[in-house]
Amino acid sequence: MDLVNHLNDRLLFAIPKKGRLNEKAVSILQGSDIRFHRSQRLDIALSTNMPIALIFLPASDIPMFVGEGKCDLGITGVDEVKESEVDVNLPIDLQFGACRLQVQVPANGPYKKPEELIGKTIVSSFTNLTKKYFAELEGVSVDQISTKVKYVGGSVEASCALGIADAIVDLVESGETMRAAGLIDIATVLETSAHLIESKNPRGDPELLQTIKSRIEGVMTAHKYVSCQYNVPTSCLPEVLKITPGRRAPTISQIDDAGWVAVSAMIDRKQKGTVMDELKKKGAADIMVFEISNCRV
Repeated sequence: MDLVNHLNDRLLFAIPKKGRLNEKAVSILQGSDIRFHRSQRLDIALSTNMPIALIFLPASDIPMFVGEGKCDLGITGVDEVKESEVDVNLPIDLQFGACRLQVQVPANGPYKKPEELIGKTIVSSFTNLTKKYFAELEGVSVDQISTKVKYVGGSVEASCALGIADAIVDLVESGETMRAAGLIDIATVLETSAHLIESKNPRGDPELLQTIKSRIEGVMTAHKYVSCQYNVPTSCLPEVLKITPGRRAPTISQIDDAGWVAVSAMIDRKQKGTVMDELKKKGAADIMVFEISNCRV
């Protein structure tokens, strides 16, 4: 059977082709037990344990493929979805790739507010979002703006220094590249992060779609929480349960020590040190924290 027929029998899942988005996306697939082997020369990989085909594409192309129903699911940034102007579902924030699409100007230049750039020249690889932003500033439709928006695919931050633009609209994560180019941000167009996106007209099996989404939700929950277990006197139970209420409720078990119980609860990973300190102060003992590799909530 040829590859086309193989794809017809499978749910199609678009994955970023390279970079950190690819690394994070592959990690989520592995955590979801979607197994595959990708040849270095192929941009299609068939899952070995599920009827899924992974299609490796540039992140900017993924919204179009999912929006047109060519792929059932995809992983890409909200910025790419908004720029592509496609209609897709955004069921899960994958909590990586967080950054801001910002208006940036030379730090020693005359512009301090975005309104001062109306009628000027702006360079960006996100021209649709940039035009919409300045249309709102001008109070006109996109096709009536006086601000000139030019497309540059890479090295956008050099545009001001080279005299191509008065300002740029570009993604900022840490801000190091922006500052190194002598730029400062004066407005945020969009806050973005990587999301699982879903076609509104999927071709794949609805039950399989739901299974994949449930597995990915489990991975995201496992990333956010850890399991905390401890023993505590029953007299201290009301106080410690305020510290570890769990996602829904903690599990409380009897142990072979009169007047004591064991408690198990999911706690926020970022707060685990503080939670353990507070439990100790309130009389808990044998406090342990465990990683959650995956879960269903």
